[in-house]
Amino acid sequence: MKRKYLSILVCPGSIALCLIIILGCNSNGLGTYSGTPYEDSVYGEGAQIIPGKLQCEYYDQGGEGIAFHDSDSVNSGSGGLNKADGSYLHEFRIHEAVDISYTKFQDPPIDNTPYNFVEQEKDQLYVGWTEPGEWTKYTIHVDKEGTYDLGLMYTANQDGKISFSVNDLDVTGPIEVPSTFVVADTVAFRQWHHWNYIDKLAQIQLKKGIQTFTIHTVEIGSMNYEFVNFKLVN
Repeated sequence: MKRKYLSILVCPGSIALCLIIILGCNSNGLGTYSGTPYEDSVYGEGAQIIPGKLQCEYYDQGGEGIAFHDSDSVNSGSGGLNKADGSYLHEFRIHEAVDISYTKFQDPPIDNTPYNFVEQEKDQLYVGWTEPGEWTKYTIHVDKEGTYDLGLMYTANQDGKISFSVNDLDVTGPIEVPSTFVVADTVAFRQWHHWNYIDKLAQIQLKKGIQTFTIHTVEIGSMNYEFVNFKLVN
């Protein structure tokens, strides 16, 4: 259910009480940002709730330069690798440039190989085919102010770097993301499908309320992002 937020402004020097009701999210830290939380027939929760998991495929609606930046205009996953067939997984955000696929458990294996560093689940949507300079932005609702450890579920064909920003301010600088390349796996394309989870990739401070959170691919790319976990430390 979409949340409603009520902001109350008391006007100085006047007995007037100004009530501003904003549906969906308020302007706390958002400035003139015009993106909106992602929604479709399956996901209708609005802004993703923190603490908890931020699903990377649910970046905001708003389009190129507002909710995301991608290096080209084609979705390499939905409608590309995963041919349009009317299914949710094959056509998820098919007309947007951010490249999205999903974890495939099959024989011969793809995302369910013994080369995974952690156990993965099937049919999990993720952002992939990442390139340096690309980013995705999310409206989040922070329930509790405090310090958060950030964890990342990902794959990386090579060592790469990412960064995180809050309300368009860089809060981490470039963060090294280690490769999940496994020499023993002789199937070349599967080097993009060895899943790993880093529990404490970064630590940030968050205020309570509505904010934006952005994932930036900084160096190398060739990484897939499934989710970022926000764990409240104090």
